[in-house]
Amino acid sequence: MRKNSVKNTRVNAEVHRELCSILRDGIKDPRVAPMTSVVAVEVAPDLKTCKAYISVLGDEKAQEDTLKGLQSAEGFIRRELAHTLNMRNTPEIKFVLDQSIEYGVTMSKKIDDVTKHLKRDEVSESGSENGDE
Repeated sequence: MRKNSVKNTRVNAEVHRELCSILRDGIKDPRVAPMTSVVAVEVAPDLKTCKAYISVLGDEKAQEDTLKGLQSAEGFIRRELAHTLNMRNTPEIKFVLDQSIEYGVTMSKKIDDVTKHLKRDEVSESGSENGDE
């Protein structure tokens, strides 16, 4: 199976859907933050390994704790995947922290700060021009 084949795309989507369901309903580990989501899943063409990109809203400690909790619960997650998916082999899951959402939020805040300063400068400049007349 090729990496970009239709079958691989379907397998990625199914594993993504099931991982989301397992994270939402099945994991009781207190280390896993409640605002944890699966951003993307990449299953290898041989169906032996899987990278799950995880996004955690919270500080760095919450992110580290969530990754540790997910790594310790990998056996449980694989069993749940084996029960719900009809696959010959259940892939080994490697959880990778995806910080693209936090990066986007940070950049959005920086852009908002810059636009506030620009608007404030425009208002102060127009006020001084009106006062000079």
